[in-house]
Amino acid sequence: MADRYVTRHPRGWAVKAPGGVRASSVHSTQRGGERAAKQMVRNLGGGEVGIQGRDGRWRDSDTVPPGNDPNPPRDRKH
Repeated sequence: MADRYVTRHPRGWAVKAPGGVRASSVHSTQRGGERAAKQMVRNLGGGEVGIQGRDGRWRDSDTVPPGNDPNPPRDRKH
């Protein structure tokens, strides 16, 4: 599965695979984590990138081509 998540980490923002215990990478900014996650997913053939806010709630997700967007008409943010 090529999906990745950007979550809070004691040293900044971590990029993790679903069900993963260890972070694939850690970044000082959320934006840096998001860019790294999207690049990883792109290199793996596409999929979803989920982004968690500071409060721990999921605030955004984005489909990276050639992934399959489950709701293409509603995804107007990206």
